Amino acid sequence: MKFKLLGPAVAAAALVGTTLTGGIAVAQTPSAPVSAAAAPSCLNGLTNVPAKQTVKVRTHAKVNATAKGQWNKGKKGFLCNDGKSITGQKYTLCGKTSTKWQYGITNGTNVKGYVPEACLKWGIGA
Repeated sequence: MKFKLLGPAVAAAALVGTTLTGGIAVAQTPSAPVSAAAAPSCLNGLTNVPAKQTVKVRTHAKVNATAKGQWNKGKKGFLCNDGKSITGQKYTLCGKTSTKWQYGITNGTNVKGYVPEACLKWGIGA
């Protein structure tokens, strides 16, 4: 079975769709969230922030969000958004209950995502 004509067939279907709707065909990903918030800016931030305990780096500020990797105890990373907290799901981790999360990047593995603020050593009284 040859698939050489698949590209023109898809283009033709898009043209038919625009003709029928009278508008512009726009590709949409059905699995993408409709109102997903943009990730915080990583242009400015705090460097060399260590984790108090090993903690999972997540896709969203929720304890049940998909884990992308982990920020290991004592390992340092970069906090985006000038270290400003993001309010997310309430959690009890690392000896504290909070709704404060940080968006950051782990050093070495370069995993980027959300981590519970209570599990990081930084700022006054850390």
